[in-house]
Amino acid sequence: MIPVSDLIGRLRERGVRRVALQFPAGLARQAPGTAVALRNAGFEVIVSGDPCYGACDLALDALAFADVLVHFGHAPVEERPDVLYEPVRFDFDVNTLEKALPLLTSRRIGLVTTVQHVHLLGAMTAFLRDHGIEAVVAPGDGRTPIPGQVLGCNFAAARATGADEILFVGTGVFHPIGIRLATRSRVVALDPYTREAQEVDADRLVRRRAAVMEKAEGAANFGIIVSTKSGQQRMDLARRLVALSDRAFLVAMREVSPAEMLDLGFGAYVNTACPRLAYDDQIRFPVPVLTPPEFEILCGARDWDDYTIDEYLAP
Repeated sequence: MIPVSDLIGRLRERGVRRVALQFPAGLARQAPGTAVALRNAGFEVIVSGDPCYGACDLALDALAFADVLVHFGHAPVEERPDVLYEPVRFDFDVNTLEKALPLLTSRRIGLVTTVQHVHLLGAMTAFLRDHGIEAVVAPGDGRTPIPGQVLGCNFAAARATGADEILFVGTGVFHPIGIRLATRSRVVALDPYTREAQEVDADRLVRRRAAVMEKAEGAANFGIIVSTKSGQQRMDLARRLVALSDRAFLVAMREVSPAEMLDLGFGAYVNTACPRLAYDDQIRFPVPVLTPPEFEILCGARDWDDYTIDEYLAP
C-alpha cells in the first residue's frame, strides 16, 4: 500500500474533511487500500474512476465533490492550491548502471530519469563518478520541477545538460527517443528492472511519422485539436496552427478518441493535446493525426531538416 501517514498529517493541517483521490493506471489497484486508510483516519473519500494519463490530467470533476484532490504518482506540471501531488518512489540497485558503462563513449554525460527514480539521481551520479564519468543533472522548466526529471512530453532537463551524450534511466523507449530528437545528442537508455542497456535510434519513428504526413497531405481539411484539460491546453499554439492554412479549424475535445474523430469527419487532425497521442495511438485513429511540428512542415512553415519531437514546455 502507498504510505499515507505524512499525507494524513498534511490533510489535517489544512482542515480537510473530504478528499478526492486520483491514480494513474499503474497505481490504480492501490485505490481501495489507500481509501480505507484515509477513511479510518476520519476523512470522507471519493476515488476518481476516470482514466488518468499524467499530472496534466487532473480529476477536476471529482474535486468538485471534495475539499482537495490528491494526485498520486506524478510531480506537478501546474500548481493549484486545492491539489496535492504525491509522487511514488520506486527503488532499484544503482549498481545496475554498470550495464550502461560499455555503451557510454564520453567522460561527461547528461543524466535524466522519470519522477519515480529522481530520488536516486544522487546515488547514480556518485556511481558514475566512481567509474570516471561526470554526470550532469540539470534543472528543467516549470513542468518538470525536479532536476533531472523528464516527461514523455518534456525533455527540458535533458537539453539543459548541454551534453553530447545522455543516459536515460527508466522503462520503455519513448522517453529516450524523445530525448534523441529534442537534443540531437547520442542517447543510451538503461532499463533498471530488466538491466538492459541500448543506444537509442529515432530513425524508425521518423520514418513512420513521414508516412503519416504523406497520407495527411491530401486531406481536404484539418481539425486542430485543442484540449479542454487544463494541463494539456495549448490554445495559443492551436491558433497559430490554424493561421497557417485556410483548411484548418479549431476542434475542442476533452478525450481524443477514434469515434469522435470519425463522427466529426475532418480529413486529418493536428494534436495540440497530450503530445504522445499522435505517436502512441496513430494505429487506433481512422485518419492521420499530425503533431504541430509536422503540420508546420506540411504548410511550409518549418524545414524537414528541423523535424523535432512535439514538447509541451512551460511558458
